[in-house]
Formats: sequence, structure tokens, C-alpha cells
Amino acid sequence: MSEVWRRQFVRRRHPIRAEAVGAVRNGLLLALTGVSMAAVIVLIAVFLVTFAFQTGHNPGQSMSPTFKDGQRVLVNKMVYRSSQPRRGDVVMLYYPLNPGKMIIKRLIAEEGDTIQIEDGRVILNNMPQQEPYVSPEFRSHENYGPQVIAEGYCFVMGDHRNNSSDSRHWGLVPKLYIVGRVSAW
Repeated sequence: MSEVWRRQFVRRRHPIRAEAVGAVRNGLLLALTGVSMAAVIVLIAVFLVTFAFQTGHNPGQSMSPTFKDGQRVLVNKMVYRSSQPRRGDVVMLYYPLNPGKMIIKRLIAEEGDTIQIEDGRVILNNMPQQEPYVSPEFRSHENYGPQVIAEGYCFVMGDHRNNSSDSRHWGLVPKLYIVGRVSAW
């Protein structure tokens, strides 16, 4: 064999350089970091969906005109960990007649409040309420109460009063059923 041929086809052993070792180590660290970063991102996403925020949609027309049928909504689950639901909040809650289903309603009365409805107008603690979110054509003309809201419960209604199944029909809602505050997506 000639020396030229031998140089072209025979592999020579060269000592491993420190730069090559460093590059391999850095590549491995980068790959491992990428895997752990992906795991961290997945864990953060799971935490946010489970405990902080949730997306959903408004099923039906009971919250018209505030939310349209099928409109996407964002549910803030964290807000009620540090505070209580308040009158006027639009909330997502477990449907009392079927707790496997979630619905969206407006919180009208809190525990200790006295609610009464006369000709479709809400009277809370003997004070008529201004409800600009209820369109005149969606206002019902029914009567209800008076009823004192028990401790640990609340009274909810849809904004489309003529087309809403709510506390007027199935009673008070346990506060534990409230998942979070709803806002438009």
C-alpha cells in the first residue's frame, strides 16, 4: 500500500481535544435542559388550567346581552381564593340540578340579603336595584319572595330574565358551587 492511499482511507487516531469534550457536555446539558423546560411548561399549564384559569363558552341565551350564545369566556378561578363572590359578579358555577354540568349566571344576592322580585324588578334589602345589564325586552314580569339568603348560599339569575333557568326556579346555590368569575374572551 502506498502511503498516499493509506492516508486517505485509513483512519488515524487523534487525541480527543478539550473543545470537543466541552461541546458534547454542553450539547447534553442543553438537551436535558430542554426536556426539563418542556416538563416545567407542561406543569405550569396544568396548574393554570386546574387552579387559576379556565376557558369555556356561554351555553344558551340566558346571559344575553352580556354574553352571546356560544361566546368564549375566561374563568378566573383564583379570584375567590382571596375574596368572596360579590353582588353583580358574573360567575361560572356547577348547575345545582346536575353538578356535572357548569353554567354561567350573575350573582344577585349574598348570604344575609333579603331578595324580592316584583313585576320582574329586583328588590334587595328593601331597595330597588338598577340593573343596566338587563335589556327591557329581556325583563320578566314575575314575582318572587321575599326570601332571606341562608349562610353559605347565594342567589343567581341570568341577564335574559325571560329565558333563564336560575335561582327563581331551582333555589339557592351553595357558594362552594361557584368555580370563578367570568369575563369575555
